[in-house]
Formats: sequence, structure tokens, C-alpha cells
Amino acid sequence: MSRIRKAVVPAAGYGTRMYPASKALKKELFPIVDRDGLAKPIIQIVLEEALDSGVEEICLITQPGGEADFRDYFGGSLPQDLRDKVHARDWARDASKRLKDIASRITYVHQPTQEGFGHAVHCAKDWVAGEPFLLLLGDHLFLSDSELSCASQLVAAFKKHGKSMLAVQRTDESQLHLFGTVRGEPVLDEADTYRIMNFGEKPDPVFASQNLRTPGLPENEYLCIFGQYILQAAIFDALDYLVENDIRESGEIQLTSAFEMARERVEYYAYETKGLRCDTGVPEEYVRTMGRFYARTNP
Repeated sequence: MSRIRKAVVPAAGYGTRMYPASKALKKELFPIVDRDGLAKPIIQIVLEEALDSGVEEICLITQPGGEADFRDYFGGSLPQDLRDKVHARDWARDASKRLKDIASRITYVHQPTQEGFGHAVHCAKDWVAGEPFLLLLGDHLFLSDSELSCASQLVAAFKKHGKSMLAVQRTDESQLHLFGTVRGEPVLDEADTYRIMNFGEKPDPVFASQNLRTPGLPENEYLCIFGQYILQAAIFDALDYLVENDIRESGEIQLTSAFEMARERVEYYAYETKGLRCDTGVPEEYVRTMGRFYARTNP
């Protein structure tokens, strides 16, 4: 199946790095002025990118009970006086319709305990039901440098190759401790696509230089995972094994570990995305993200 109908978006974290603001509001609901000029929560921009790439259904991974705020935002009713004001403005009426449409696409699945990114993805196994799916982070936003959104670029690459596809971006070795990293072999006649030969989760420079060098890249640059993925259901076999045997890295069930475990049976490709990843999960990056989005709204 080359069509991507489903997206999984983990949003079960506590937002510790955004405390104390995250005590009042989930970090995924922090506002950003989007490129269309509307103020939106981060999670809405994430879900809109998924839907605009052709996805029809979304699984939002939350803490038990943590879906209440999301349900209220996307599907809750407005007080009468606010509703009257909204209905008097065409743009606000359209925004309200968009929220209702998004609400109709969301299924909420619980992550009972916070045990890592791989564990969060594992919670969506039954919902995915054997289909390939788009995986996006609930607190990362993406600014494309092409006519296609970053997620749409990845969907197009998947349709072309039919392989599990990870978005990657060239990253200086000084930043490797922040990201999952891959070693790729360039796909013939395609400057932006690689077959993944090895994975490393936040590697140190020595390990990276010995195991994660991608031919054709400058000596100090590596392909780091960009925060968007299209995965086939076979990933859950590896995640099952990690969860059942409590195999952890840095105390958590890691998605990158599942990739490495499944690599002998599943071909993974990397697509070098044309765009910028914005991490909103820490204060300084949240501020940078607001500025970057404002610049795209007011070029």
C-alpha cells in the first residue's frame, strides 16, 4: 500500500522544560502565529500539516485523561457571547469549521507511563492496524523551503520508493548528541535519497565517525533524523520485542533501537527534507520558532 491514510502524533509528555507555563497549559497548546496569520496552538499546526499531506485519520497519543484539553480545544463549544462574535467574522467561522473537521479525524490513545518515544509509538499498534503511517512529533513544527510541505515531501518520496522513509537533515557533528543519526548510501541518480545502512541514537563523535559517515557529505556533517517518518507496520515487531524484554537505552524504549533491530528484515530509506525543523519544547527554541513563523507570515 503506497497511500498514507493514518498519522500518529505522540503528545503525552509533561512539558517539564517549559515549566511553569506547562503547569497552566500543555506545551502542545502553546500558541504560534501561523503562516496564514492565524494564532494557533502548536498541535493544530502539526495536525494540519498531516491532513494537508493527504492523511485522513490521526492518532493522538496522550497521558490517561490527558486528552481532555485537546478534546475541548478541537471539539468544545464556545460561550454564547464569544460564539456570536466568531460567527460575525468570515475568517473566524472558517477557523471554527476547520477545528470541527480536525476533531472528527482524531482518535485518542493512552500512553499509561512515560517510557520513551518508542514506547509511545508502540501504544498506537492496534490503531495502526497493519497500515503504513506518518509519524510526527507533537512539539515540532516544520517550515518547508519548497512548494510542498515537509510531510508532503516525505509522502511523495514514500510513494516513489515504497519503503519505510525517514526525513533527515544534514547536521554538524557538534549537534549529534541531540539527534538520532543514520548512515546512508546514496540511491543512484537521486541527490536527496539514501538507503539507510546504520542507526545511532544521539551518538558521540567518535562512534559517529566510525559508524555513521555517509558518502558524499563533508567530513563534519551527518544525516540526522528530522522528526518526520513514514513507517510500515513491521516496526511494531521490533517494538514488541523491546517492550516485552524491557530493552532500554538511556532508560527509555527508543524508536531508533527498533529501527536498528529491524534493519536486517526491513529496508529503511532516508529523504533529505527541504525545510527547517523547529523544536518548540524548550524556551529558547520556542522563541526562535515564533520569530521564524512570523518571518514567513511577513516576508
